[in-house]
Amino acid sequence: MAGPTFTFELAPGYRLHDVLAFHRRDTEAVAEQVSETRLRKGVMLGGVPVLLDVAFEGLAVDRYGSASLPGRATCTVHADGKMSAATRRRLEVQAHDAALNILGLRIDPAPFCAFAADDPLLGALVRAQPGLLIVQSATVFEALTWAVIGQQINLSFAIALRRTLIELAGRRHSSGLWCYPGPGDVAVLELDALLARKFSRAKAETLLRLAQLVHSGALDLEPSPTNSIEQISAALLAIKGIGPWTVNYGLLRGYGHADCSLHGDVAIRAALQALLGEDAKPAMARTEQLLARYAPHRTMAAAHLWASLHPPVSDE
Repeated sequence: MAGPTFTFELAPGYRLHDVLAFHRRDTEAVAEQVSETRLRKGVMLGGVPVLLDVAFEGLAVDRYGSASLPGRATCTVHADGKMSAATRRRLEVQAHDAALNILGLRIDPAPFCAFAADDPLLGALVRAQPGLLIVQSATVFEALTWAVIGQQINLSFAIALRRTLIELAGRRHSSGLWCYPGPGDVAVLELDALLARKFSRAKAETLLRLAQLVHSGALDLEPSPTNSIEQISAALLAIKGIGPWTVNYGLLRGYGHADCSLHGDVAIRAALQALLGEDAKPAMARTEQLLARYAPHRTMAAAHLWASLHPPVSDE
């Protein structure tokens, strides 16, 4: 069923290349299909298989992958199956939020650029990439499960495990694209099914524990006046197998939370080592102190540090 269409205006400087690269990580393209002008993302929203079909229009992209002229992204929502009017309205809100996430439109980079433009440590990075975006997962649950999957393993193996989870627990949209599973889909998986597909026992048990808590309602991931981000973070930290790095990464990729401290991230520490010109990565405690100066913009600080490890390359 073709549902609503959302249009997002994209300003000059929008880093289309970064957005497409994030969703192109899985070269087998089981749940995301990416071209230079289109992004198709499959995801379960409220138990419904949904295809988010995004067309990029009017953008003139420079050699660094940033838009030199304004354009727009038009997202058409295709949901499978019949549903009530109330379900359709909820799905419309969820799909709009998911589209904002996957397009990297949740956090405005401008406040951090102004905040850190003259900073002695990060100022040069910020001035070189002023439009850097935080591209997110479509849902908070996807972000958290991706964080659990990626704990202490290399990126290529993490992407392979993510693909496995999608194939084991996800559902195919009528378009043929797999949908990233929701908590109810993961909660019913058997532990042995994950272990047989190269998941460690600790990682598999944490994924199932997280999914079962969310699916049962024991863990509420929806922020509200009575359920703050701080309360959600504390509830996540109480789950066996989930530590501060997983929570902060989940907040970043899931909520677009502006002040995540990624001091436990190895790549962040490597980037700081290079900037400081030191022989070893700074310890986590020192990294936390270094990042503290960028509060309440530590998420963008992390994004610029990650990007410094992979500087843009022009065609010239």
